[in-house]
Amino acid sequence: MKRVSQLAFAIALGLGMTACSNEPTATESVQSVKVSGVEKANFDPAVRFQDDLYYSVNGHWLANTPIPADKSNYGAFSVLYEHSQNELKKIIEAAAAKKDKVAGSSEQKVGDFYVSYMDTDTIEKLGVTPLNGMLANIASAKTHDDIAGLMGSLLTSGSGIPLGFYVNNDAKNSTQYAVYVNQSGLTLPDRDYYLKDDAKFVANREALNKYVIDLMTEAGYGEPQRAAKSVADIEHFIAESQWSRVETRDANKRYNKMSLADVETLTGDFDFARFIETTGLKGKTDDVIIGQPSYFEKFGAQFNQIPVTAWQDYLAFHLVDNFATVLSKNFVDLNFAFHDKTLKGIQEQKPRWKRAVDSADVVMGELVGKEYVKENFTPEAKARMEAMIQNLIKGFEVSINQLEWMTPETKVAAQEKLSKFTYKIGYPDKWKDYSELEISADDLVGNFLSYAKFAYSDMINKLGQPIDRTEWHMTPQTINAYYNPVMNEIVFPAAILQPPFFNMEADDAVNYGGIGAVIGHEISHGFDDQGAKYDGDGNLRNWWSDKDREEFQKRGKQLSAQYSGFEALPGKFVNGDLTLGENIGDLGGLTVAQLSYKMSLNGKEAPIIDGLTGDQRFFIGWSQVWRRNYRDEELARRLMTDPHSPSHFRAMGTPQNVEAFYKAFDVKAGDEMYLAPDDRVKIW
Repeated sequence: MKRVSQLAFAIALGLGMTACSNEPTATESVQSVKVSGVEKANFDPAVRFQDDLYYSVNGHWLANTPIPADKSNYGAFSVLYEHSQNELKKIIEAAAAKKDKVAGSSEQKVGDFYVSYMDTDTIEKLGVTPLNGMLANIASAKTHDDIAGLMGSLLTSGSGIPLGFYVNNDAKNSTQYAVYVNQSGLTLPDRDYYLKDDAKFVANREALNKYVIDLMTEAGYGEPQRAAKSVADIEHFIAESQWSRVETRDANKRYNKMSLADVETLTGDFDFARFIETTGLKGKTDDVIIGQPSYFEKFGAQFNQIPVTAWQDYLAFHLVDNFATVLSKNFVDLNFAFHDKTLKGIQEQKPRWKRAVDSADVVMGELVGKEYVKENFTPEAKARMEAMIQNLIKGFEVSINQLEWMTPETKVAAQEKLSKFTYKIGYPDKWKDYSELEISADDLVGNFLSYAKFAYSDMINKLGQPIDRTEWHMTPQTINAYYNPVMNEIVFPAAILQPPFFNMEADDAVNYGGIGAVIGHEISHGFDDQGAKYDGDGNLRNWWSDKDREEFQKRGKQLSAQYSGFEALPGKFVNGDLTLGENIGDLGGLTVAQLSYKMSLNGKEAPIIDGLTGDQRFFIGWSQVWRRNYRDEELARRLMTDPHSPSHFRAMGTPQNVEAFYKAFDVKAGDEMYLAPDDRVKIW
């Protein structure tokens, strides 16, 4: 199956100010205080805070922390991910080692899955044979209508096809579930990899061609050379037809609710009715929400012009590629060499146990998560986190009222949305039911197929049911957080609530700069350029006055232009339009986290700790959570595909727009991080 992507972010900065001495100052409190939470050992004394907050805070760490051979990047998120992985390993191996497990129990499923993943002798004997039945079905197709039906059945098995769908709240009627259908079907990371003729992209396409030949040869496919040409031709056509990532970001443009009959008309020669039937959706919905109508129109118009044999080649390749990581070693090695080494610059495969743990996290994340939180999350941490969230929401309330650019009418609407925010911390109140998931100790591919069937049924069975407001879209052991616009909720898994993001032993300043700004970031997503299109009930509805919407967009364009000026690699710049939502999230989050931190002091002065003022520790706390080193291949890929800016520009680009940063470090004209007041962007 496709590898689980684990986020790993990182940053670096330095020091050089008198106020940031390592020695306690005369004004430092002599009474017992919490630790600062500032990781001074990571500082680069050669870089001033005023010139680059990223390298001054993290420069020593960046210079002395190599990227592990099995990773494409490494940072603060990576360290927490490794801790989470080691904790999960203990849980999973204990389940695997237990004798006389009760059939159908959590221990049986977790333990037997791990055993099946680690049983390389059986996996080597089987080779590609676990896929032979599905490959035979592909080979038996005789007509284009057969291909349409095959695509539906392959989708339910977890394989890749030119379109995909998911079930979620209807964005214009958030009390009901709806089916969203979107463009898909590429092997390379983005459509530009197929359409641009830069030397790197040409080399990537050549590598894909070789990979298809080698993979299908290993699978015993009849005509691997033809398969490579078919994949290249079809994926080039798909890339030409797809919307860009920037276009797809637009919440209004990607909401196109259509009856099934209208979609059949839109998709032309592609038998959408047969596709729907083989997906099991027939009778479960009368309409779907199309993400990119012009893509589906072009896809349908061209579908019959592509020979059946070419579609067979394409589908067979995607099936083998999708399952290659859980087949015998030759398949695993080929998949790694292309997807990880060529496209991401990773030098070595992860140890097998890590891949097994990652996969268990995907297949039964809440089963292992339930055990994870017993040892790795305390009620005290949850209580302190809840207090911070409530304070951040109060901070947003104050900040909205203080906005000079927003009219009273729109402020009332914004406050109404804010008042309806909900939050989840640590782990679900109701755990996912895995009773229908069947797992065997001697059939790894079968376990993934069982999971695909389970997950797919779980998804489509939501249709017609009440909205499940207890559902989580991340596991407790995930190092991340999210905002869900159709639920108007923010969610913080247990695993991110650790240093440097959240330190129970630290003074509040660094926590507000770390997890506080993350909380603010997620709240700000409800008010970024796309999140602000949803109301407090999660419905896609305009609650802005024309004047305020125009001013909001103007400020967004200014922020986009600012980030588009950041050069991440020689000649490669941040895409300010692609990253706008995340950049607004960072800016709003940091701004309001700083305000909320000041509010938490109740008018008192923060103590000096480690020679640093409270505001200085706050901004250092922000910077140190983003430390990360990237391989060039990975950074180049992210510049095209990731809606987040690279860590360097998150850490130093955001504070440049926050007035409190200038006061904290006495930043003046001539300092490299200085922006003239008129060039600073203020949104929330």
